[in-house]
Amino acid sequence: MEIQTVKKMQKEALKGSAFDFIRLGAALFFMVAVLSYSFLSTGSIPNNVFLAIAALFGAYMAMNIGANDVANNVGPAVGSKALTMGGAIVIAAIFEAGGALIAGGDVVKTIKKGIIDIAAFGGNTDSFIWAMMAALLAAALWLNFATMAKAPVSTTHSIVGGVMGAGIAAAGFGIVAWGTMGKIAASWVISPVLGGIIAASFLFAIKKTIIFKENKIEAAVKWVPVFVAIMSWAFITYLTLKGLKKVWPHIVDILIFLPETKKPTFIVAALFGLVVALIVYFTVKKTVSKKASTIENTREGINMLFTVPLIFAAALLSFAHGANDVANAIGPLAAINDAVMTGGISSKAGIPLWVMAVGAIGIAIGLALYGPKLIKTVGSEITELDQMRAFSVAMAASITVIIASQLGLPVSSTHIAVGGIFGVGFLREYLDGGEGKDDIAQEKELIVDEKKQLKALHSELETLESKEEKKKADYERIVDLYKMIDEEEKLLKEAKKHLKSVKKVQYVKREAVKKIIAAWVITVPAAAVLSAAIYFMIRGIVL
Repeated sequence: MEIQTVKKMQKEALKGSAFDFIRLGAALFFMVAVLSYSFLSTGSIPNNVFLAIAALFGAYMAMNIGANDVANNVGPAVGSKALTMGGAIVIAAIFEAGGALIAGGDVVKTIKKGIIDIAAFGGNTDSFIWAMMAALLAAALWLNFATMAKAPVSTTHSIVGGVMGAGIAAAGFGIVAWGTMGKIAASWVISPVLGGIIAASFLFAIKKTIIFKENKIEAAVKWVPVFVAIMSWAFITYLTLKGLKKVWPHIVDILIFLPETKKPTFIVAALFGLVVALIVYFTVKKTVSKKASTIENTREGINMLFTVPLIFAAALLSFAHGANDVANAIGPLAAINDAVMTGGISSKAGIPLWVMAVGAIGIAIGLALYGPKLIKTVGSEITELDQMRAFSVAMAASITVIIASQLGLPVSSTHIAVGGIFGVGFLREYLDGGEGKDDIAQEKELIVDEKKQLKALHSELETLESKEEKKKADYERIVDLYKMIDEEEKLLKEAKKHLKSVKKVQYVKREAVKKIIAAWVITVPAAAVLSAAIYFMIRGIVL
């Protein structure tokens, strides 16, 4: 029997290792293809070796974004079983790549968020190229490590740390815009707190208006269209503000009735969202009314109504992420391409199609090969999610970004999504803790009674043991008392243990929370130190 078990384990291990080799082979093939194309297509240009190596680093970075960051968009939908893992990967890969290629823009800022001053390089193009290469590789390595540790971290913060570290190594501490870095540090608190509060608020609203009602179906017919319409407004507004901002001038040329602005204004985005929300409201109301007769009057029955909105949410979040965050992979690469082609340093650079393709395809490949690990972590290893909770997290992801962008607050989409998951988990703990107040009171009464009983037994035992002349019945009673005291002490211990468990209902896994927060805090400094070390290594090799 044991031999068969060992053989079975060996067979499974071989299967696992074979799959790991296939994944590694596919990733290496993509990176080598990018390296080869970049080198061969720029053969006559000086410094084309640097560009080819930078393209390799960009491909590696893009795959790591796909493996780590995309989990925040589809993880809740997978954890709630609204989507299968395979379905989530296909949807996310298509919409991430689509967002990057369709709405990624023609021009990208070479130094994201203005964290260092380009003028500090003094026109030294080589030093700038080395710094951008170091930033790319450092950010990619940190993301790779975080993915292995099952810690969802911000890719934006990773590249910010990389650029900062390489910039300091190249031109000293004065190159860094410390005010900007302070805002980024503030986002470590702002993002998860805002995301958690908004997600918990929406989940509580759903519970209050639907789940806590006796006739849940009647309440669902009334309120589900409202919640889905709000979600539609939030996502269209979010998508317009974040996902379309880089191609907005082209949209204005097509839709001539729009005001001529470089970026979409909040009012225009909100009006787009309102039109879609009204259409969605009446469509969903009609659909839910038809389904009312087939739905069970239970939480599970109501949950099913949020499945389709969740799938749309995962797709729209992925599109917006691809359009907005592809710059994390291709920004430094576009900067290096521009520096190699022009021989100068620019704050903005055009994006060749092949550079955009590296970002878009790399994100999709990284998601398909290594994304499931983080998707599982986000979807099920922090707290248990169902469709309602996942819907609330998706709402938080869009509404938090809208609020933050209007207030000028720095936020991270990763921190918002994970903060939203924390929020719904802690709300469950609070509500279940409230419902368990009667149980706690009963347990406390039981403990008081047990203590009184124990005190009475000890008192009787002391009285009997202090008697100078004891009869046979006294000795028998003493023996019984010892047994009874022993039993009472055991009962009291169990009652205290049970009270502790009733008091401390924990739906959020504390170890996961600690690990993720620790990873968030050290992302920027870790990427910065790594980037500085890589910069000095590159400079040492070249010089």
